[in-house]
Amino acid sequence: MKIQLRTPLDETAVRALRAGDRVQLSGVVYTGRDAAHKRLVAMLDAGEKLPVELSGQAIYFVGPCPAPPGRPIGSAGPTTSGRMDAYSPRLIAECGLRAMIGKGDRNAAVRAAMRNHGCVYFAATGGAGALIARSIVRAEVVAFPDLGPEAIYRLELDRLELVVAIDADGNSLYR
Repeated sequence: MKIQLRTPLDETAVRALRAGDRVQLSGVVYTGRDAAHKRLVAMLDAGEKLPVELSGQAIYFVGPCPAPPGRPIGSAGPTTSGRMDAYSPRLIAECGLRAMIGKGDRNAAVRAAMRNHGCVYFAATGGAGALIARSIVRAEVVAFPDLGPEAIYRLELDRLELVVAIDADGNSLYR
């Protein structure tokens, strides 16, 4: 059975998910890779307002390819999530981030922040960027356009197929 979720996500819905659950995620998510994460945390350090509201939201670790004619986005496969491990705990704890989407395991600090604040980590299938892009119905750059494909995009999803890789209790498919 696939669980239907729509962003923004609340803590109760996130805490009800279990590692291994299959999910179809719809709604708005933001993209972000390491360069964007580094800037977001620098903004937090400086006491500045972030360019996107992360409370209840999801970040997809992706640097999408340019859109082909007639499509909102090109291939959009997940990147290795470990590169964001230095930044994710702050975004979870201080900004209310509820979900992350990527590939690969997360470190102990990220898992602890997830448990303490009610966040979930979804795995997207690596190598399936063109297929994933079919679930993206709208895409626009909303922050850091100078980063090119690593800019922060606002994506609107329609039933993106994901698996709960690490749940808010710390249960992990990687362990």
